[in-house]
Amino acid sequence: MYAVVDVGAFQFKVKEGDVIDAPSLEAEVGKSYEADKVLLIADGDKVQIGDPVVKGAKVTFEVVRHLRDEKDISFKFRRRKDSQKKIGHRQELTALKVVKIAG
Repeated sequence: MYAVVDVGAFQFKVKEGDVIDAPSLEAEVGKSYEADKVLLIADGDKVQIGDPVVKGAKVTFEVVRHLRDEKDISFKFRRRKDSQKKIGHRQELTALKVVKIAG
């Protein structure tokens, strides 16, 4: 059984036991987080597709930890103008473990 769920404007294909790195959520470590924007649930040959979401379906996550992603480098360069700019950025993430898929 798997589901496609929308968490923080990103879509993830998850099954029970998976750990995903979602954009930063305001949730305490060890607490549960429920996502009710479930776009699809598949259980063998039985597939429920939402329009846009599956009614009454939800995915329960456990907040594992808060972390930061790898550094992304943005380098801007203008030739012959002696101008260059290097900027680094690390995105804040939340690790979520799928506990239950209900639909």
